[in-house]
Amino acid sequence: MSSTQIASSFVEDAPPGELSNVITDIKALTPSESNLVSQLSPAITKYHETQFSTVKLPGSSSSVLVSPYNSLGNNRYYDSASNTAFDFDPVEQKATNAQSHSLDSQNADQIQKLYKGLRAHADEHYPAATVGVFPAESDSKIALVLVSNKYSPNNFWNGRWRAHYLFSPTSSSLSGAINIDVHYFEDGNVRLQTSKPISISNASDAVRDIAKAEKTYQTEVNQAFTKLNEGAFKGLRRQLPVTRQKVEWEKISGYRLGQDIGGGRSR
Repeated sequence: MSSTQIASSFVEDAPPGELSNVITDIKALTPSESNLVSQLSPAITKYHETQFSTVKLPGSSSSVLVSPYNSLGNNRYYDSASNTAFDFDPVEQKATNAQSHSLDSQNADQIQKLYKGLRAHADEHYPAATVGVFPAESDSKIALVLVSNKYSPNNFWNGRWRAHYLFSPTSSSLSGAINIDVHYFEDGNVRLQTSKPISISNASDAVRDIAKAEKTYQTEVNQAFTKLNEGAFKGLRRQLPVTRQKVEWEKISGYRLGQDIGGGRSR
């Protein structure tokens, strides 16, 4: 396996909010390959589109999505809500050259309606989220995308909730997946990655069905953590010290190591 392939795998598996750190580390580990990062452009672009990266348009305070559904090719994307197309630098993670872009779709009115509903859902249930609704599969379906990032590197954790759905205007079917990715790295390296496929044959109200599915999944995840904490994790902890007796912490200053705690005899 070449160094480009190895580095690409690191990029594509970068934790939420840590792509820049991964690229910096790759540069540090390969000082003799100055052109390596430039060869990682396909992997970096794939990462952004798969993870639904967000970027602010020039002169705007709101974020827009980078995804395969709104790609125009050659690192150019569009936002259906603001009717804007823009260039995206995958390494610098910045948007430039914003221009007006009209949505060309037979489902344009429904796309705008679904966007308003998905935007309201995100504002109600997520502390910070970016959403997008786009025509998909040769305009036969509508893609609904939602991503919510929460980064706290000073506290050694970052997390991302992302979901994407394909809605068929003709059959009212809805399919997609919800993905959770959380990385905790204080004195260790723990990462949670989980995915939930969604399939609804008759989504009469697509946004309402999405809200219901996401609420159900969040409840399932919370219950799973509760079971882990009370079951498997609890089993990993020693309930009593080796003496099989509880330590009287209020008397800890009076213990003599080896005699009182370890059961040994004084000499």
